[in-house]
Amino acid sequence: MSGNSPDFVAKKIAVVGAGPVGCIVAAFLSKGGYDVTLCDVVPALVDPAATSGITIEGAENLHQRVPHICHGVDELASYDPDVIFITVKAIALPLISSAIEEFHREGRYVVSWQNGIDTELEIAKALGKKPVMRGVVNWGCGLKSPCRVEMGFHHPPHYIQELAPESAHAAVEIARVLTECGLATQHTDKIVSMVWRKSVLNACMNPVCAVTGMTMSQAMNDPIIFGTVDALVKECIKVARSNDIYLGHDFYPNAIEYMRTAGNHKPSMLMDIEAGRRTEIDFMNGKFVEYGKQAGMETPYNATLQSLVKGLESAMESKKREAGPTGLKK
Repeated sequence: MSGNSPDFVAKKIAVVGAGPVGCIVAAFLSKGGYDVTLCDVVPALVDPAATSGITIEGAENLHQRVPHICHGVDELASYDPDVIFITVKAIALPLISSAIEEFHREGRYVVSWQNGIDTELEIAKALGKKPVMRGVVNWGCGLKSPCRVEMGFHHPPHYIQELAPESAHAAVEIARVLTECGLATQHTDKIVSMVWRKSVLNACMNPVCAVTGMTMSQAMNDPIIFGTVDALVKECIKVARSNDIYLGHDFYPNAIEYMRTAGNHKPSMLMDIEAGRRTEIDFMNGKFVEYGKQAGMETPYNATLQSLVKGLESAMESKKREAGPTGLKK
């Protein structure tokens, strides 16, 4: 398992988050023979990984037990991982980054393996840039039940880049490890562009489906709803260009084609709303609003979808308060 650099070898790996992405990463790395610890604060989600194992079905098929599990980020200190993959929703990053900071050491690297813009910068606020990396994942997945993942598609390669140039050797090693384990990953120097390209797609599909309750296929094939999606794509492209983010000359037609062929799939934000969970809207559409303001431009479509999703979140919280701790309406 030796890497390309004499001063960094990835042997012990932690994955924070036992959602679908975390389960996939943990299962593949475990299959590859690495010492993996899967961490989640919800015991019911993570415990089966060490007993009955993780099952992945669909574009990839795998059943694999994980060597270790734990129920808190602070517990990872005792496992002393060389690499920590963060796969939870971006809204949890301040708390997780702070917890990692308490036991962080020189030579450990933390990878943001998440959706959204600037997630890696959120981690760097606590840890600095040197140990932080950003990945872009090209698969679609959902959690059917604890440690049981449905993988709708898998379109490798995936990509990773370090924030600090002196950590490039470690990013190359981590890409090698992932590739060796079946998740073909390349080191890149264009991760910002890749993150934005994926974030445009997420910002156009996720909130629209969350608000309407439609799958991606239903939204793209409804002429009225498609008009909103199309306007969102064009607005996001303008924001990117205004901030000197290069998406590619043919990004627009490719984006539309990609979303049209995505299938009858529920994006993660719709599943969050259906399950009564907070969403990543602030790291998706909220970032386009933020960068739009930075460039002095209005972003009415992104701002509207952000407001609508946050309204749904507020309504869910109100229902929870009304129901009280027993779950029954007062």
